[in-house]
Amino acid sequence: MSALKIAGYASLFDLADLSGDVVARGAFTECLRQSRTIPMLYQHEATEPIGRWTRLVEDAKGLWVEGEVIGVSPRTCQTRQWVERGVIDGLSIGFRTRSFAPRHPRGRVLTKIDLWEVSVVTFPMLPQARLQITSMAQYAA
Repeated sequence: MSALKIAGYASLFDLADLSGDVVARGAFTECLRQSRTIPMLYQHEATEPIGRWTRLVEDAKGLWVEGEVIGVSPRTCQTRQWVERGVIDGLSIGFRTRSFAPRHPRGRVLTKIDLWEVSVVTFPMLPQARLQITSMAQYAA
């Protein structure tokens, strides 16, 4: 079975999301130092992962992620087809806020985040968080 490789910014610094929250540079630093797997989900649904993130890095622009949509579950196959056809191209982070500062007129500046997962979504909370297909790779289960 081949894996669909995708990449993109799951979060971008200094941009307000639809709820008014802004992620500050360095918010992911501590979390990314931990060597743990960050699940790839569809629409934040935790019961059926659709792949794996192989690289997560905080750069000057935001949280860059690279991963593979893999597996043969109906949800994974459907998601893969939608991504390949350009129907779905959003990314969204699932997280717990560890620290923040108030921001006006609305929202918070998130200064420390525990990243739980990164999802492929239809409507990202941060509209600029988008994925791209990078390649199709052979995946051996």
